[in-house]
Amino acid sequence: MATETTVSIGAAHASGLAGRYATALYAYADEAHELDRVVAEMETLGRLIEESADFRRLIESPLIDVIAARDAALAVLRAQGFGASVCHFVGVVIANRRLRELPAFIRAFAALVAEKRGVVIAHVASAHKLNEVQEQALRARLIEAGYSNVRLIQEVDPSLLGGLIVRIGTRLYDSSLKSRLQRLQYAMKGAA
Repeated sequence: MATETTVSIGAAHASGLAGRYATALYAYADEAHELDRVVAEMETLGRLIEESADFRRLIESPLIDVIAARDAALAVLRAQGFGASVCHFVGVVIANRRLRELPAFIRAFAALVAEKRGVVIAHVASAHKLNEVQEQALRARLIEAGYSNVRLIQEVDPSLLGGLIVRIGTRLYDSSLKSRLQRLQYAMKGAA
C-alpha cells in the first residue's frame, strides 16, 4: 500500500523569482504568437543542460565573466538552432546575473505551461528506468486516481531498491521498498 503525504514543493508552482521569469517569457511568446515553438525550445534547452556537462559547467561556474558567459551560451544556442526569443530570454537571464538559476526558470516555465494547458505533471522516482508497459500502467493508475491529462517526468534513484515515489503537485505517493523497510524498522523498534 502506498503512503500518501502532502509536501511543500516550490518548483511545482511558478512562484517567486523563477515564476516571474517564466510568466514574462510565457506572456512574450504568447503575444508574439510563437508559444508552441518557445515551449518546444525550452524543453530542448532543459535537455541540453541535462545532457551536456560542458554547458552545465558554463551555467554553474561563478568564475566565468558575464560577457564571456553570454557570448558562449548564445553561441551554443545559435549553433543548436534556437530561435531569437529563447536566445533573448537567456541573454536577459545572463545580463541579470541569474545564469545559475536557468534550470529553475526552465522548470517554472514548464510548470506554467502545463498549468495553462491543463496538464498534470507527475514526478516519478524509481530504482530502474520504467519501460513502456510500466509507464502505461502507471498512467492508467493515475487516470483512475483522477489525474486525466498526465505528463510523467522520470528520475532513476537506485537507493529506492524497488517500487515508486510519485509526486504530483503537493501530493507524494511513496510505495518504495526503501520506505517500506524504514517503516518496518520503526515498527520493530517500537515492539522491542
